[in-house]
Amino acid sequence: MRKLIIDQSKVTSEIANNLVKVCPFGAIEYNNGKLDVNSACKTCGACQRKYPDGPIKIIEVEDNIPKIDKNLYKGICVFVELTNDGVHPVTFELIGKAKELASVIHHPVYALLIANQTQINQYQDEILSYGINTLYVYEHELYKDFNVTRFANCVFDFVNKIKPSTILFGGTPLGRSFAPKIAAHFKTGLTADCTKLGMKENTDLIQVRPAFGGNVMAQIITTNTRPQLATVRPKIFPMPNKEKIIGEIVKMDNKDVNLDSLIKLIKKVNKEKSLDIAKSDVIIAIGRIFKNEDDIKLARELANLLGGLLATSRPLVEEGVMEAKYQIGLSGKTVAPKLIITLGISGAVQFVAGMKGSGLIIAINKDKNAPIFDIAHYGIVTDVFTFLPKLINELKKEKK
Repeated sequence: MRKLIIDQSKVTSEIANNLVKVCPFGAIEYNNGKLDVNSACKTCGACQRKYPDGPIKIIEVEDNIPKIDKNLYKGICVFVELTNDGVHPVTFELIGKAKELASVIHHPVYALLIANQTQINQYQDEILSYGINTLYVYEHELYKDFNVTRFANCVFDFVNKIKPSTILFGGTPLGRSFAPKIAAHFKTGLTADCTKLGMKENTDLIQVRPAFGGNVMAQIITTNTRPQLATVRPKIFPMPNKEKIIGEIVKMDNKDVNLDSLIKLIKKVNKEKSLDIAKSDVIIAIGRIFKNEDDIKLARELANLLGGLLATSRPLVEEGVMEAKYQIGLSGKTVAPKLIITLGISGAVQFVAGMKGSGLIIAINKDKNAPIFDIAHYGIVTDVFTFLPKLINELKKEKK
């Protein structure tokens, strides 16, 4: 663990005031000639980098927590999420990433399926076709529909018997409600909505996600507990290609699984289906410069001409101009269309995290320093409302 030490003999008012300014968390205080650090400190090291020989030093100290034997845990596991339409695509996206992570540490890749016999027969070959080593299956008629208590009891049993090093869940409503229960039971770490995953050679999972309002990309590591847990939204990682089936199916015994649950399924109500920007191949995304419906008409016309859907960044949802279901970003949806055109969007971290996997990104913004240009394949520095009518006219000519 890291410990921060202050040498008051090296403190001057100039140095202290500069350190107060450099701390991204507002943790450094200077009062009555004394430099101090409050509980907001994350030991990020910004203060030490500012003055390497200055009053603040960050050192590594040994803690008294017993160390686990990481060699007892092996394998990268993906929880298989089922929907009314079959296996959720995020499952396969995570399998692709799991294979990449496992190659670093030479671990096998597992998938965990909890379902009834009909579902198992229907989906087992599809899951195996993505190149996993072992598909672990818990089968019972009570597993036909998701029940957080029963499913959690299965995962408890699975971890105790198989001891996977890492388990990945989809960052879906189901995954977000389910993974925390597993983490709490094993008193281990869980990082939600990861945008990147990496692996150290000592099997520590590197989990990256935006933090502090997107101002920091936090790198989180679970150093002394297992299994390591993370959720990842759909469309963050690419869909892998299918392979020749090489894996095996291992059926797990339910004898140690408690099937009791206080949760009872009374009725299923299908949610009304609407246009889903996450499934569109073409997206036109608009920013805060679009103030009303008259402004939006141009963008909507462009979307229609290209056979795509209109989407938005967060400000327009907060202002009530657009519905939340059309929002892209960490607090909205993650998309990966073949083409996305951003209109007047600056490119905040939260928005970029929700669309950076797009095939072709075209950004239009009059601010040449807008961060969106850092990830765009093509950038056009111009006024959106001057440029759009010209682009629409040219597209209409092409249509004719």
